[in-house]
Amino acid sequence: MIRPAVASDLAGIAAIYDPECERGLNTMMTRARTREEWSAWLREHDHPRHPVLVATDGVHVLGWASLSRWSEREGYARTAENSVYVHADAQGKGVGRALMLELLRSGEAQGVRLVIARINNGNEASVRFHESLGFQTIGVMPRCGQKFGRVIDVRIMGWQSTLE
Repeated sequence: MIRPAVASDLAGIAAIYDPECERGLNTMMTRARTREEWSAWLREHDHPRHPVLVATDGVHVLGWASLSRWSEREGYARTAENSVYVHADAQGKGVGRALMLELLRSGEAQGVRLVIARINNGNEASVRFHESLGFQTIGVMPRCGQKFGRVIDVRIMGWQSTLE
């Protein structure tokens, strides 16, 4: 089941994301968020154009996806950045795809016309996943990230709505 996230989902969302902050390269966050920070993050996504969606089995959060503002400048309101993370036990079962398809549909219905993904340039699985959804590489930002002593190139990918 895919639905908008609520406060009671934050522990499940954090359980998926926080380990990636502390041990992985799929986010440039380097530490887990506090409960207060997670609550503030969810409040920042209270606009219909910037939802947080969760996939659940009725009890547990299996994955989550969000659209975030690309920029504070009003002229960029039609552009958003996506995030999608799936629990290790649910990967490869269509959870991420279902979340992203609903996220893109929802964002498009709210006027989002370009969705940007920032991906560690070495994460070929994420690149292929985004390509399968119609994202195309826009460019690579060389050496713009650093985590665990590694300097990281970040690939920018974009999905464009067919609506004007």
